[in-house]
Amino acid sequence: MDNIENDFLIRQKSICEKYNADFLMSPFNKLIGVALKSFESFTMPINGLRHPIENMQSANWYIWAGEYSEDIDFFQPVHIEHLLQICPKAINYLGLAPGWRFLFDNNYEDVWFDANLLNI
Repeated sequence: MDNIENDFLIRQKSICEKYNADFLMSPFNKLIGVALKSFESFTMPINGLRHPIENMQSANWYIWAGEYSEDIDFFQPVHIEHLLQICPKAINYLGLAPGWRFLFDNNYEDVWFDANLLNI
């Protein structure tokens, strides 16, 4: 693990402690779903949610900026390390276990457990 990934690991554990959430590591080489087009205009807020882990390649996070869309091609598979260029602050939340969500903008942060995410 390199220094950048280790720095984010420390921040992820801190977020989990702050919200009394279970920690589940999301290594930089894991795939997540990112709504890349939503980040083109970088509309706030930034949202993320985590479903149960289904395979070893995915961390099962879904992240978007602004409004959510039901479009089938809304999310694209991206390695977590690419969030360093897209939205590095989102990486701070990726240690939250399945069932957790986050939302933030420049002045606000919310993190909460949503049991419905466990029933996909």
